[in-house]
Amino acid sequence: MAGSGDSFRALLRAANALLQQRRYHAALAVIKGFRNGAVYGAKIRAPHALVMTFLFKSGSLREKLKSIAQATYTHSRNLAYFVFTYKGLLAAQSQLQGKKIPFHSFLAACIGGWLVFGDNNPINSQIIMYLLSRILFGLSRLAVEKGYIPQPRQDPFPLVAALVWGTVLWLFEYHRESLQPSLQASMTYLYEDSEVWHDLSDFLLYNKRTDSK
Repeated sequence: MAGSGDSFRALLRAANALLQQRRYHAALAVIKGFRNGAVYGAKIRAPHALVMTFLFKSGSLREKLKSIAQATYTHSRNLAYFVFTYKGLLAAQSQLQGKKIPFHSFLAACIGGWLVFGDNNPINSQIIMYLLSRILFGLSRLAVEKGYIPQPRQDPFPLVAALVWGTVLWLFEYHRESLQPSLQASMTYLYEDSEVWHDLSDFLLYNKRTDSK
C-alpha cells in the first residue's frame, strides 16, 4: 500500500514539473483551453436549459431531463472543441511566423467557427446570436474610440433600447417565424398567454389550467 502511495506522489511531482516547463506551455494551454471550454459550456447551458425546458416544453420528466442533458452536452462539447481548435491554430501560426499578430486571432477563430459552429442548430444559433449582439456593441464603441464616428453628445442607449424592442415586437406580431424558437416561446408566454384566463387560479397562480373545467 505504501509503495503505491509513493508511486502516486512521484507521478504527481513529475506531472507538476512538466506543467512548469515553458517549452510545453502552448500545447498545455490548448489542453487546458479544452477543459475550460467544456466546464464553462456546461455551467452556462445547464441552468438555461433547465429553466427553458420546465417553462416551455411538454413531456415526461425523463424526456425533459434528457433534453437538458443533451443541450448541456452539445454546448459544452462545442465550446471545448472551439477553444481547442482556436488555441491550437493560434499557436501554430505564431510558431510558423515567429510572432503573434492580430490577424492570427481572426483567422484561427474563423476556421474554428466554421468547423465547430457551422451546423445550423438551436444551440449554435443561440451562441451566434449572443455573440453578434455583443460584437455590434463592441464595434460601435471601437468606432467611437478610434474616431471613425463622433462621440455622441447624449447616451444613445435609450434610442437603441427603443429600436430593439420596437423591432422585436413588430417581428413577433407580424413575422413570428423569423424569430428564434426559444424567443417565440418566451414572447408567447409574456404577450399572448397573458390574454387568456378562466378564473383566479390561472389568472394569478398558474399560466394555464391543466384541468378540463
